[in-house]
Amino acid sequence: GTTPAGIKRVFRSTSDFCLALFRTQLFDPADIEAVKKIQAGYKAQPLSSFLNQPAPAPAPAPSFPKFEKDLVRTEFFEYLDFTLQFAPALPEERWIREQLARIGVGPGKSFDFRSLSLEDKAEILLGMKEGERKVSETVASLGKDINGWRVSASFGDAAFFHGDWLLRAAAAKAGIYGNDAVEAMYPLGKVDAEGKELDCSKSSYTLTFPAEQLPPVNAFWSVTMYDGKTQLLVKNPINRYLINSPMLPHMKRGSDGSLTIYVQSKSPGADKEANWLPAPDGPVYVVM
Repeated sequence: GTTPAGIKRVFRSTSDFCLALFRTQLFDPADIEAVKKIQAGYKAQPLSSFLNQPAPAPAPAPSFPKFEKDLVRTEFFEYLDFTLQFAPALPEERWIREQLARIGVGPGKSFDFRSLSLEDKAEILLGMKEGERKVSETVASLGKDINGWRVSASFGDAAFFHGDWLLRAAAAKAGIYGNDAVEAMYPLGKVDAEGKELDCSKSSYTLTFPAEQLPPVNAFWSVTMYDGKTQLLVKNPINRYLINSPMLPHMKRGSDGSLTIYVQSKSPGADKEANWLPAPDGPVYVVM
């Protein structure tokens, strides 16, 4: 439709469902009231309300399938049929939609995994496993290795991926909902200086920024800790999940002006705790 007066920019979704994340920067604990005021000013409303017009007829309520993590393997095609009805085919994916339709996969289709022969089920499960292997391999090789960090630009819109479904799947697996490279970069740290995978059940680590060599940014930088097994944040005794640039005034510098972050499962000691990024007692990775 036409962009209404007073609207600065329109973002168009390529599917019927979309998600908005509103990020507000908190500089320090004393800043929380200012952040609350900003958040209270955000407002999401239907276009009809904004224009003070009658609302259109509501869309039919979708009948969501039962969803559990373990069902993704056995009910995969039911989920695929359900979701594809809300994502109109883009020009670059019509060919794959047509191929899927030939075997009964797609909106309102009839592919029934459970009714297949044991042999066909085995073939499909092997194919799914092989697909998952390809995605995992692509995640591991995304971007370039720069001084031990994997640096890539793997996020974007449909035009950015342009039919590269393997890249899109890898981006979703590596860090779903990431911003594109115009907004943010996400160097990924999974190995130490010797190329060994990070494991805080075996080692403690330090991450040092030499004097005057903090990450160059025009907003902020952060280093976030993730559990290497679950890809989730890690519960810890000081409720700290990242170290970021607004925390710098409370951190300790070396005599030469350098900044060292302690990446380990146990406290490095009261005198160093301001610089401690708590880790689980096992495999870890950090994202800058």
